[in-house]
Parts: sequence; structure tokens; C-alpha cells
Amino acid sequence: MAMHKSSNFSTSFPTLTFLSEIVILIVSFFSSPERSQRWLGVYDFSTVYEQMYNDLLRKGKELYMQNGISHMLDRKKQIKPRPERFQNCKDLFDLILTCEERVYDQVVEDLNSREQETCQPVHVVNMDIQDHHEEATLGAFLICELCQCLQHTEDMDNEMDELLLEFKEKSSRAFLHTVCFY
Repeated sequence: MAMHKSSNFSTSFPTLTFLSEIVILIVSFFSSPERSQRWLGVYDFSTVYEQMYNDLLRKGKELYMQNGISHMLDRKKQIKPRPERFQNCKDLFDLILTCEERVYDQVVEDLNSREQETCQPVHVVNMDIQDHHEEATLGAFLICELCQCLQHTEDMDNEMDELLLEFKEKSSRAFLHTVCFY
């Protein structure tokens, strides 16, 4: 499974943590960073988390300690050295989850622009999650529950729409879903 998100650290981190605890193989990707009022810097994909962490602490230690970014970067650097860019990945996934409609659109556009080689289907699913801690934690639980349900389906291709409808009713959240092909 792949999880693709923008530069929203608080949205993605709880989900990645919960998914790793239930032993789901997950690869996480970031979109190209966008400038934000909360950030004192934007980093390219070659920048390692350690360097981001040290740079942000130098620029505004109190701010980044208070808003939790330094804590999340500290934990991320223990998982992998740097963010990965989805458009550069050639791995094939069964499921790609996004947490923002803009990112969903980018993933679908990228997949549809690739030359189809294997015709293997990939489900792209979006559940909008606001980028703050409480919403991210709730979203993480819902995404983990969805992944656990998908692990127990016999035919994800035929059961996905029904499963997303159940989750929509349960969570009062809308999901975007499309199938692309590699």
C-alpha cells in the first residue's frame, strides 16, 4: 500500500504509526512542498530529515517544539532518511491512499499519464483529513480500520465500493475512489 500526502506532517504521521503497528506494509510519499505560514523553510526531496530537523530548530526551536513538528521529524528520521516522491517511484501498489483531494488529483493524473505496461489495477482512495492533530488522529484510526477490512476481503476489486459506502455511513465522511492501471 502507498500513502501519498502533501507536506502535512500532522496528518500523515499518526496514520503511518498506526499502520506500522498492525503490520501493514506501507510506503509513504510527499507531493512537492508548498509554502505555508507555519513553515520557516521548504525543503526539496533530497534533504534528509536530520537536516530539516536541525535547520528548523536553528530557525525557531520554540515554535517547532510547540507545534510538534520537531517531534514528528525526529520520529520520521528514525523510519527513513528522507521524503520520497511518488512520481519517481516505479513500484506497483494495490492501494494508494491520499488525505487531500488536491493530492488525490495529482496521483490520478500521474498514474493516467504513465504508459500502461502490466494493466494491473490500483485503487486510489481519498479521505480528506484536516491538518491538525485531533483530526489526523481520528483519520488515522479510520484509515487503519479501512486497511484492516481490506486485508480481509477476498476480492478487493469487487468489494471496494461497498466497503467505502459502509465507511461513509459510519464516519460521515465522503471518499473519492478511482481505479487506475499500471
